Amino acid sequence: MNIGKKVTALIMVSLLWGSSAVAEVPFGDKESVSYADDLWGFMVDHKLAGNDSIMTRPYTGAPPHGMILELIEQKVTLMGVNGELVVKRNYGGDGLTIDDVINNPDKYLQAVTVMFQREEGYDSDNQNWFYAKYAPDGSLMTNPKGVPLAGRVAKGMPTGCIACHKAAGGDYIFNHDRYNKM
Repeated sequence: MNIGKKVTALIMVSLLWGSSAVAEVPFGDKESVSYADDLWGFMVDHKLAGNDSIMTRPYTGAPPHGMILELIEQKVTLMGVNGELVVKRNYGGDGLTIDDVINNPDKYLQAVTVMFQREEGYDSDNQNWFYAKYAPDGSLMTNPKGVPLAGRVAKGMPTGCIACHKAAGGDYIFNHDRYNKM
């Protein structure tokens, strides 16, 4: 690539991310999207997402995920990496109740948000978590700028997946804190 094309590419990335010193695109790049597609396929094959997926006990949620949520968390091996997988189904609708979700989950499912703890060195600053947000059909959702929500979502930004999950404690997961030494 000649220097003119490199400068143009850097300017485009800087405009996209709002910074003049972006070294890499933290999310939404081809590699992250491809990884997210493989992750969705894995979840469908193991009945963690898609049609005929395992249903857990829904519970009352909160923004940004949804009014009612389901959570599945387990160790899995994906592409040779043994890691923690957290699958959260996000349900919404006016006056939605847990019984509504139990009786007709497909009607109220708005998104499936996922965290997968990848190999050491993927994102050491943030416990190597990979984030993805899917529509119910498995397509990746996008941020307001049209960037797919897959990878190190909102890394270095004041809000978003990583900023929020940092507040959860050493393991980046809100439903427990494995690293809390009591």
